[in-house]
Order: sequence, then structure tokens, then C-alpha cells
Amino acid sequence: MIVLFLLIFGGDALLQWIWDFIYAERHVLLMSPHISVCAAFSTHLIFSAPFMLLDVFSSYVGWLHKYRICREVVGLHQWFRCATRILWKYVVGVLPLTALFLSVRRTHFPERAPSCFHAFRECVSCMLIFDTLFFFCHYTIHKTPWLYHNVHHIHHQNRDTFALAAQDSSISELLSLQTLAFISAMLVGCHPFSEILFHLVNTWLAVEDHCGYDFPWSLHRFLPCFGGAPHHLAHHQHFKGNFAPYFRHWDYIFGTSLPISVNKRG
Repeated sequence: MIVLFLLIFGGDALLQWIWDFIYAERHVLLMSPHISVCAAFSTHLIFSAPFMLLDVFSSYVGWLHKYRICREVVGLHQWFRCATRILWKYVVGVLPLTALFLSVRRTHFPERAPSCFHAFRECVSCMLIFDTLFFFCHYTIHKTPWLYHNVHHIHHQNRDTFALAAQDSSISELLSLQTLAFISAMLVGCHPFSEILFHLVNTWLAVEDHCGYDFPWSLHRFLPCFGGAPHHLAHHQHFKGNFAPYFRHWDYIFGTSLPISVNKRG
């Protein structure tokens, strides 16, 4: 998220400088399904890596325990097995879908980057649409036993969440999430640079929701409209409520928001 704020509020010149590089290599960077999928998987690993280090050193650093909200610390072997599972699903599922999507999509690449405000507005719009689509799909899956057991059950095997587990799902669920992200960007009709920012933010928020830590500097501490890790951990531990991935308004509106006491550790 720090990178996002630097990009958006660092000035139009910074966005233009980055976009000039992307624009010059657009056919390689943006139109190759292999590079796109590798970038998506690598981004998820990079965003998850700091929390992996926290899990590794938490037994040696006492003050970390007061911020950890999961009961169990995930070992390195679990991280490695999870990364292997996700990589396999990217290869056999996400890569073919991305190739299909890029082959039928006609993307316009303007020479000018969006302004800071324009990029911010489009990124937030994509997040709100994705959050809405995800909430109703997630709610429907939990209320439909067949869908839950055949699509979503694998993700809930991680009762105590950890960052990498954000994408530890069935192939069908990974493809559904990718499709929702693509639809969100298409509905907004945003600039390709804004879409890249949206995918980066989307990945980071998913990692933060599953990280298992509640730090004073977490995003939901500054913006209460976000649920954060405690909000999503309650969903994993109770298999109900808190269906929205990031924002909290849909759960409040439909009465599926879990009480604050449920969100607390223990």
C-alpha cells in the first residue's frame, strides 16, 4: 500500500515516467500471458514474504506475539507446500484463462499516463466493484452446499490463516476471482496503468487479510471501512459472516457482519 500511495501521490511526472517504460514494452509486458501470470504469482510471493519472515522469527521475538491473532504459527514446510499448490494451479488454470482473455480483449494503450487523481479514482472504483461482486458470489457459495464443497472448501482448510493462503484455493475459485477482477476493470473502463495498480492493490489486500497479524499500522486501523485481518480471520474460524473481502458496508447492510467480540483473539 505504501508503494500505491507513492505512485498515486508522487506526482503526475512519476506516473508518466513509469508508464513510458511500460508503453515502450507494452506488447511484451502486457500482452504476454506468460509474463502476466509470472508477474501475478511473483507479486503474491513478494507481498507474502515479509509475513513469512515474521512467522519464522516470531518464536524468537517476543513482542510479535501481541500482534499475532492466529493460534498457530505456520512453519516453513507449510509455506512451501502452499506455494507449490498455488504455482501448479497457476500453470494449469490461470495461465490458459489469461491467454484466452488477452486473445479476445482489445486494449487501447494511450501515450499519456493517467493523472494521480484519475488513477486513484479508477483504482478505488475497481475495488468497490470487485468487493461487491465478491460479496454476492461468496455469500451464494456459502449458502449453497454443493458450491461450497466443490469450489470453496479447499480455501477453508486453512482455519488459521497466513499470508500465502490468500490464493490457496481450488482452480475453479482462482479462475472465478481472476474473472471478477477482469470484469471490475472492464466495467470501469480504466486506463491500463490504473488496472495494473488495481491488481497490485487487490493482491496486497488479500495478503493482508490472510496474514494473521493485526499491527497498529494496518490499513483498517486508519480506514475503518476496511475489515482487515481480524475481520477475515473471524470468517475462516466461524465459516460464516464477514463475506466481503475488503470493505465492511455489505456485511453491515445484509446483517452478516460478525460481532466485534468474535473478531478478537481467543
